Amino acid sequence: MKMAPIIDALNEHPESFEHLLVHTGQHYDAKMSQSFFDDLGMPRPDIDLGVGSGSHAEQTAQVMVKFEKVLMDERPDLVIVVGDVNSTMACTITAKKLGIKVAHVEAGLRSRDMKMPEEINRLCTDVLCDFLFTTDEGANENLLAEGVAPERIVFVGNVMIDTLQRHRVMAEGLHLMRDMGLQRGNYATLTLHRPSNVDDRATLEGILQALAEIAQRLPIVFPMHPRTRKMVESFGLSEYLAGAEGTNGIIVTEPLGYLEFLHLNMNARLVMTDSGGLQEETTVLGVPCITLRFNTERPITIDQGTNVLVGNQKEKILSAANAVLAGNSRVGRVPDKWDGHAAQRIAGWLIEHARDVA
Repeated sequence: MKMAPIIDALNEHPESFEHLLVHTGQHYDAKMSQSFFDDLGMPRPDIDLGVGSGSHAEQTAQVMVKFEKVLMDERPDLVIVVGDVNSTMACTITAKKLGIKVAHVEAGLRSRDMKMPEEINRLCTDVLCDFLFTTDEGANENLLAEGVAPERIVFVGNVMIDTLQRHRVMAEGLHLMRDMGLQRGNYATLTLHRPSNVDDRATLEGILQALAEIAQRLPIVFPMHPRTRKMVESFGLSEYLAGAEGTNGIIVTEPLGYLEFLHLNMNARLVMTDSGGLQEETTVLGVPCITLRFNTERPITIDQGTNVLVGNQKEKILSAANAVLAGNSRVGRVPDKWDGHAAQRIAGWLIEHARDVA
C-alpha cells in the first residue's frame, strides 16, 4: 500500500527515474501479499527474494544476504524503503554498508515502546538514512529531537492515504458487504495480530470475551490473521468464535485483500484494530477507531483523527465500544498533506535534488 503510489509517481517521470521493485518475501501469504499486488494494480516485482518466515534474526539476516547480492549486481544510486518491518531495517543496513544512499518513507514515527520490534526497526532505519520523508509534523519533531539534521527531513504527507484515495471509488463498488448480509453503518470490523494481544492466553481470552459481548449488539467481521488463528486454537479459545455467522455475530473470514477490507472499513460503524495503518485510514474515512494497544506511533490519529487508545483489557474495550454505539465517538479532521499526493511530492523532491541523491 505504501510502495504502489511511489512507483506510480516515479513512472510519471520516465526521463528522470529508472527503478526496480524488490519484494523481500517477508509477507508471503497469498492473501496478505500477492492479492495486494493485484488490488493495487502493481507490476510483479522485478526481483523477489523469497525470504518467507522465521525468527526476527533469521528473517533479517536472510534479507540482508539476499539483498546484498541484488545491490552488488545493480549498483543503484538510491534505495527507497517504506514502513517499519524487518525488511525496512535490513535493506537500509545492507545498502549503507555498501555506501549506497537510502530514503525512508514514513520516517519519524515513534511509539516509545522498545518491546515493539517495529520501534527498533524505525530507530535503526532513521539514524542511518540519508533522506527522511515524513507523514506529519510530529514525526518531524521526533527526528529533530533525536539530532537529525533538518535538511535530511522532508514533510511530504502520507502515502498510505494516496493509495486509499486512489482506490476509494473502486472499493465502494464492491458487493462484499451485501454478500455478507451486512448493512452500512451497522457492523464493525476487527484486526488482531500483535504478540502483546494474542500470545498470552488470559489477555487473548479477555479480548475475545469483550468482542463476544459487543457482537451481541453489532456484528463483527474478523479477517483472522494466521498467527491469531494459531494462538486461538492452541489456547483452546475457539468457543468464543464458534458462533461465526451465528448467534454471537462474529463473522470470521480468511485474510482479505486490500480493496475488500477497504470496502468493509469505509462502510463500518466501528473499526477495532491493533495495527498501525488502520488508525490512519479510519481518520481519513471518518470512521471511529478503537485501537487495542497502550501506545501508538501515530498520535496524530488521536489528536486530529477518530482514533482512541484503549489497551487490551476487557472492560476498557467494552467502554469504548459502548461510547461509539451511544453516539459519543470522536469527530476528527484529515491531517495536513494527507491529500493523496504524498508520492508525487516525493518524486518531485527527488528530481529537484537529483544531484544530492546521486
